[in-house]
Amino acid sequence: MKTWLPLFVLLGGLGAAVLLIITGPKVQPRESASVKPLVRAVTVAPALHQFSVQTHGSVTPRTESELVPEVGGRVIAMSSALVSGGFFDKGDVLLEIDRLDYEVALEQAHAGVARALSELNNAQKTSVRQKDLVSRGAVSDAEVDDSTNQVRVAQARLREAKAQLSRARRDLERTRIVAPYDGRVRSERVDIGQFVRRGDRIGTLYAVDYAEVRLPVPNADLAYLNLPLGRTSSEFSTQPKVILRANFAGVAQRWEGLIVRTEGELDPTTRMIHVVAQIPEPYSVDDSNAPLAVGMFVEAEILGQRVAGVSILPRAALRGRDQVLVVDDNDQLRFRQVKVLRLADEEVYIGGGLEQGERVCVSPLQNTVEGLRVRIIEAAEA
Repeated sequence: MKTWLPLFVLLGGLGAAVLLIITGPKVQPRESASVKPLVRAVTVAPALHQFSVQTHGSVTPRTESELVPEVGGRVIAMSSALVSGGFFDKGDVLLEIDRLDYEVALEQAHAGVARALSELNNAQKTSVRQKDLVSRGAVSDAEVDDSTNQVRVAQARLREAKAQLSRARRDLERTRIVAPYDGRVRSERVDIGQFVRRGDRIGTLYAVDYAEVRLPVPNADLAYLNLPLGRTSSEFSTQPKVILRANFAGVAQRWEGLIVRTEGELDPTTRMIHVVAQIPEPYSVDDSNAPLAVGMFVEAEILGQRVAGVSILPRAALRGRDQVLVVDDNDQLRFRQVKVLRLADEEVYIGGGLEQGERVCVSPLQNTVEGLRVRIIEAAEA
């Protein structure tokens, strides 16, 4: 009996297991639910857009001149404006040199003209007499030729005397140095009582009618600006507008000007071309603007072409070189080829391929397939 007891126990356990299996709950197989990825999308709203190029530069005067005397002498008077930073108007007398020596030279030149004129009159009368005598046989032809030559010499001396008179007048006028334009003094190196020589550099002036800023523009950005790069007339048919910005005295300032010319060649190192912006009346001050001083560093925005139907999207929306993922009405992803106009740091400008109101996925996705269903977590306009 003890020998069969383990067998009975084993058979009883097997029977209980079979009973549990037969009477236990039935497991119904179900398909696993697919998890739709969450994506962020922006709503497309194409609009008119004006491209611009950001650059920078330093303010320089349009016209700058060295102040140089054309005659030598002692300085006897100076304008109060002839100091570093001084403003002056066109026609102002900036400096006067002692005139005495040049007034004496002018009187001598007048006397020289009078003497030459008298000599010419005598020579002409002598020539007339000689011609009258030769017809009577009283003088020889050689004497007539000599009198004619004397007339020519006297005429030459008169021309020389008149030239010396003209030079003396100019030298006297040049003892007063007159401002050639409305301007400002950058530097001066002269004072009253100092003796200056012809050709000495005694100061530097610049005009204040316009200021200029030399702006570097990358080669790739030239496509967005209306700049004449070939051989054209000296004036642009349409001069691009430029906006300058800088902080002056702790306040943000803004000035407007125009691009008036491009320089001749690309910089071989930076591969940039330089354009020149011109700003009128840089030193006019009002309640809204501070002076645009020479030497100031400014940020510049050059306004370029205006293009209709441009959509601006985050750069993350671009897939490859020219594709985006459009979310259709069934929340499925569709690849769409678009026309890329420009790539900026964080934005891409689309010029074609998208319609008003369409949604574009801007979330990064791995192994994206056509028709993938997604859930939208954010919507915005672009």
